[in-house]
Parts: sequence; C-alpha cells; structure tokens
Amino acid sequence: MQSLKLLKLRLERALIHLPHVPRALALAWTATRTWTLAWSFLLLFQGLLPVATVYLSRSLVDRLVPALGSRGNWQSLTPVLGPLGLLAAVLLLTELLRIAANWVRTAQAELLKDHISALIHTKSIEADLAFYDQPEFYDHLHRARDEAGYRPVQLLESLGSLLQNGITLAAMAVVLIPFGVWIPAAILVSTVPALFVVLRYTLVHHEWTRRTTADERRSWYYDWLITSREAASELRLFGMGPRFHLSYQALRQGLRRERMNMAQRQGLAELAAGGFGLLVTGAAMVWMVWRATRGLVSLGDLTLFYQAFNQGQRLMRSLLENVGQLYSNVLFLGNLFEFLTLQPKVIDRAGPVPAPKRILEGIRFDRVSFSYPGSREAILRDFSLNIPAGQTVALVGLNGAGKSTLVKLLCRFYDPDQGSIELDGIDLRDFPIQELRKQMTVLFQEPVRFNTTVGENIALGNSDANACHLDVVGVRSAARVAGADDIIQGLPEGYDTLLGKWFANGAELSAGEWQRVALARAFFRQAPILLLDEPTSAMDPWAEAEWLERFMELAEGRTTLMITHRFTTAMRADVIHVMEEGCIVESGSHEELLSQGGRYAASWAAQMGKAGVRFQVAGARG
Repeated sequence: MQSLKLLKLRLERALIHLPHVPRALALAWTATRTWTLAWSFLLLFQGLLPVATVYLSRSLVDRLVPALGSRGNWQSLTPVLGPLGLLAAVLLLTELLRIAANWVRTAQAELLKDHISALIHTKSIEADLAFYDQPEFYDHLHRARDEAGYRPVQLLESLGSLLQNGITLAAMAVVLIPFGVWIPAAILVSTVPALFVVLRYTLVHHEWTRRTTADERRSWYYDWLITSREAASELRLFGMGPRFHLSYQALRQGLRRERMNMAQRQGLAELAAGGFGLLVTGAAMVWMVWRATRGLVSLGDLTLFYQAFNQGQRLMRSLLENVGQLYSNVLFLGNLFEFLTLQPKVIDRAGPVPAPKRILEGIRFDRVSFSYPGSREAILRDFSLNIPAGQTVALVGLNGAGKSTLVKLLCRFYDPDQGSIELDGIDLRDFPIQELRKQMTVLFQEPVRFNTTVGENIALGNSDANACHLDVVGVRSAARVAGADDIIQGLPEGYDTLLGKWFANGAELSAGEWQRVALARAFFRQAPILLLDEPTSAMDPWAEAEWLERFMELAEGRTTLMITHRFTTAMRADVIHVMEEGCIVESGSHEELLSQGGRYAASWAAQMGKAGVRFQVAGARG
C-alpha cells in the first residue's frame, strides 16, 4: 500500500513537468525543422526493420530444417537462399540507415545547441543589471548554461530512440498476439517495476541537482581561482593555492559521495526490477517450449516467439530508459524555460519620446533615493544634482559614497526607487532605453579588456559602426585623444595587434595602457553626454597632465560627468561636487572650494602634501 502511494506521488510530481514536453518538442522543431522531417522518416524505417528480421528468421529456420535432413543435398538448400539473401539485405539496409540517422542527428544536435545558446545569450543581454546582484540569478543561469552543450544531443537521442523503439515494440506486439493476447500484456507487466525506478531516480537526481547548484558553482569558482591568470599572482604570493585546492576537494568529495550513494541505491532498485522481468521471461519461455514439445508450434515459431518476446521485453526496458532520459532532459529544459521567463523591470514605457540628439538644458537628479537589490541600506537618499548642458562636472568623495551609482542610474541599468532623473526636463524613463544609451559614452571604473585587436577594441565603442569595415581614421583619432596612440604604435603590429593572452600571439598591456585603450573606446562614440569613472586612476602624474589637456578639448561642448579621486583631475571641471554617504556636502569651482576651507580643501592639502613628497623623492633619486 505504501509503495502504491509512493508511486502515485512520483507520478503526480512527474506530471507537473508534463507541459515542458510540447515546449521542448516545439524548441527542437523551430531549430531543426527540415532535419527533423528527414530524421523522422529514417526512424520509421529503422523501427520496422527489426520486425522484418524476425519474420525472415522464422522463414529461414522453417526452410533450413528440411534442408538439414537432406544430408548434404545442395539442391535442398535452394529454398533457403531467398530468405537468407533478403535477411542479408535487411541487415545491410539497417546499417546504412543507422549511419544516415547518426549524420542527421549530429546536424540536428548542433543546430539545436546553437539555438539554445542563442536563447540564453539573448536573455542574458536583456536581463537587468540587478539580476547580477542576486545569487538566485546565477543559479538559474548556471543550470541553464551548464548543460546546454550536451543536453540538446541527449534530448534528440532520447526522442529518436523513444520513437524508434515505440514503432518496433508496436510491431512486435502484433507478431506476438497470435500466440496469445496475454503475451504483450505480460511484457508490459514485467516492466512496471522498472518504470517506478526510472521515474523515482530521475526526479531524485533532478532535485539533487537543484539543491546542490550553489555548491557546484562554488566548486567551479575555486577551480577558476586556481587556474585563471587573474588570480595567479596573489595565489602564489600569499600561498593561497593549497587552501583553495582543499576547499575545492572538500566540496567535490561531498558531491561525489552523494552522487555515489544515489547510484548505489538506483543500481539495487534496477537489479530487483530486472529480476522480476527475468521471471516473467522464464515463465513465458517454459510455456512456449511446452507447446513446442506437444507439436502445437513449429521450431520456426519457437524461434520467432523467442526473438519477438526477448526483443519486446528489451525494447520495453529501452523504452522506459528513453522515457527516463526524455524526462530528465525535459527537466533540464524546465530549468532553461525557468531562466527564459525572467523578465527585466527596466523596460521601455508605452509611447516613449525620442531622446534628444543635442543637450540643451542638461541632466537633473531630483530627490533620488536608491538601494541595490537585496540591500537594506540606501546608497542615495533624497539626492539632487544639476549637470548643466555643455559643462564638465566632477564628483569627488570617499569610496562607497555613491558616485559610480550615478553613472549606472544615468545609463538606466537601474531605475531609482524614488525621485526622478531628467534629461532636458524629461524623465529618463520616458525615452527608449537603447536610444538613450546611444546618447552617452562611458568609461567604467573597471573597463573590460577585450581579447581582440587594438583597432577592434576601440571600434567596439560604437555599436552602429560597420563590423566589416574598420573606421581607421576615427579609431586613430580616438586613440590620440586618449593618449594611447604612442603606446599602440610601439606594439608589434600597431592597431592590428591582438591584445590579451587568451589567444596565440596576443600582447599584454599594463593596467594604465589598458585604461588608455578603454578611454579611446569611450571617445570613439561621438555622443553628447560623456561619463567618466576614474579616467586617470592608472596614469602617472605626467601622463595625467598630458591627457587632461587633450581631454578638455574633447569635452568642449559636451555634457560631462567625471568621477575621480584625483583632485588634479577634478580641478579642471567647471563645477566640483563633494559626495559623502549619498549626499552632496560641498559644491563649487576648485578655487571656491579651497577658499571655503572644508572637506575638499583639507583633502586637497593632504593629497598635494603626498604628491610633494613623491616629487621630492623622485628628484633625489634623479
């Protein structure tokens, strides 16, 4: 009674995921329509050929028995040649169809894999930046992406095997019915325990995978730390390698132990189910042999029955395995569909207005409050700020004051919790997102180091640029303004030099040189709004002074927000705002702030004192 309740529970839980089956089939059909039609015809013929083999085997045995009694008379073997030739032709055709089906399935699998990857990439690009602040998103992404490389192949294989084995099993049932209607039913009953095992352990494995996703991701993270270039220096200097290795091994040991325990329990359950199936097979064969000894069936009939019953039971077990594999793959696709249903909250409003091509009034933060997802502490509280059109505004302040958050809000990576951000008096949320972002060019605090050529690195700053034709003049102009041209000219192949060490013959740059390339990428986009987050943080004082002269020319006529810790950079701005704990505490020009004798003046004196010491030391060494 308890077993029946448990089976019912497993079936109910299995049916919950049933709606994923048509979605999975629709996914495969959308990606591989033509190949799927060809594959279906091949599977149909492959499913019927085993039945032809069984019938030809009976005919061959029935004709071979009289021939064996002729004691070497070759003419008596003539009736055997027809069935033997047909059997050989069927076997050859079976092999040819198998090869063709494998080729078609490979093409299907590659197309489906690429289609699923495209869906994941599209959703990842659409996702709000807020999703990346939540561990749950990484769990969704990990489950969707981790298995995308091989699950599509398994999905097609399980679908194909299910269809082929189903056709063959139906045909075998037709063959066995003349021996007794109860024979196909006996085959079905003999596989009920195996069905229970398949459903139970497919669900157990799926639930275990979901439960251990965080541990799997953490083990991947430790593996990345141990093997990546980014962490290599600190791992060696501080001797952290063995610690992370032990942490990785501890996680993997726990996961491995749980997986082995599951496999052991599943193996014992499969053994019990297989034993029950053998009992049914033995009983059926004893009954058939008894009939043969009484002359009720021929030796050919006995051969036909044995082959059909044995294949029927084997096919039924295979069918259950196919169901389990299909169900497992559908559960994976459930993870995929779960990921694909994530909806961004930062979206275009209905009836958006065109973004201005030229800024006339400027940017205004009006009593903005904002906190990052999952955080109870507000980064900005009732924050207000004006950035007049055509002016350069600098923001200075301690780390964590909320300066970089302003850039993210301006780009609409997030929307404020309260208040509004306006461009020329219109709320940013009233503009189409992509159109708004095209009016801005940004140097982020941690720019991406793209492992492409120098020219491509810079040209990526303009998504509207023709990817097939590099704007050499524009790229070099942006590099000169960013102070990167001399660096690039010193590389082995100039602007055609591959950067980074991910691929062969790549050249590595220093942190400051990478920043110059990122600056050039930001300048390459001719946008009316310029947002710079720590643009000179990796430059030495001499390079900073040279770059600032060029930058002021570039910023002429643009609306610029510059976030910096260097007051020698901030002093060039038209207006400087000092931020502290999400609020503006001081504002004015460089001279005005110095005359006020407040936080800015104190920090300027401290910074200049340190700079003076550095210059004195440098002079002494010189």
